[in-house]
Amino acid sequence: MSINVKQLAAEKAVEYVEDGMKVGLGTGSTAYWAIRKLGERVSEGLKITAVATSRASEEQARELGIPLVAFGDIDSLDLTIDGADELDSSLQLIKGGGGALLREKIVASNSTRMIVIADEGKVVSTLGKFPLPVEIVPFAWEWTVAELAKLGCQPELRRSGEELYRTDNGNYIADCRFEAIEAAPKLALTIQNIPGVVDHGLFIGIAAMAIVGKLDGSIEIIEAQPKN
Repeated sequence: MSINVKQLAAEKAVEYVEDGMKVGLGTGSTAYWAIRKLGERVSEGLKITAVATSRASEEQARELGIPLVAFGDIDSLDLTIDGADELDSSLQLIKGGGGALLREKIVASNSTRMIVIADEGKVVSTLGKFPLPVEIVPFAWEWTVAELAKLGCQPELRRSGEELYRTDNGNYIADCRFEAIEAAPKLALTIQNIPGVVDHGLFIGIAAMAIVGKLDGSIEIIEAQPKN
């Protein structure tokens, strides 16, 4: 029987959720399994409140009976569980393959702790093979994309069928192919300073722990190093 490594990692992460917690729900194929397991625990009596990072995750949570609250009704979260498209041993991440990078970053940054869940194929020595998603405003997008290209990448606007893909916020996503990102913190700052950029998929210094599911059925825990 084959092992669902995404489910393995996700269900392990849900073990860290405790009664009374305010929880951020991630987006994507791995976060799906975390939300499903969380729904099971809620049906068994776990008392939590949650916010979602996308419409899809919000709909899934509602269907499972997970209590959702408005962002204006809470000031912070205890824990966010979310996936990643790539991560390295320093817990630097590329996120945004599912298109929710801005909402995911807002939620994760306002959490006491972020746990990343992934399969072993997402762990890399150097970020960049996965195209870096950058959320940009539609106005003068051509200029924004041209500025991104000056950073040494090949940016391409994401599409949904024949149309340009739009995020839940109404923006475009430029998927930027760098192949290798040697200095992620520096690149993150440079991209953020380009007019027209809303945010990018580099998550630096945000994740506290990664739970990685492996094909042999084991789990690897990667924890962030304490800041000096």
